[in-house]
Amino acid sequence: MPTKRPLIRFRDIVENGQSILEYTHGMDFDAYSVSKITRDASERCLARISEASFKLGSTAEEIFPSHNWGAIRGFGNMLRHEYDDILDETTWAIVTRHLPPLLFELETFLARYPEDQETL
Repeated sequence: MPTKRPLIRFRDIVENGQSILEYTHGMDFDAYSVSKITRDASERCLARISEASFKLGSTAEEIFPSHNWGAIRGFGNMLRHEYDDILDETTWAIVTRHLPPLLFELETFLARYPEDQETL
């Protein structure tokens, strides 16, 4: 059952996504791949993004159908259960190609609501 406080979950995604972009700012793949602390921090934030998307349930797909929420949730499962199979290239592609457009859409959407509003 989707959360009764979807705006909080969308804000969680934005907060963690912004953290990832801050951690990786100015990096290319080579710099990312040799920085264990950056990889670990980014993966932790991606796990939180995945968990927030689980809590959003179908609300995420209904409001933002252009994003692959199943893949977002699935990557979180991989981070939790198959972490030794995750390639740095996969995480880097998520961070550089998929995360920025998701954050842009969520930030635009959230700008319509007061910061303290939790429900739609």
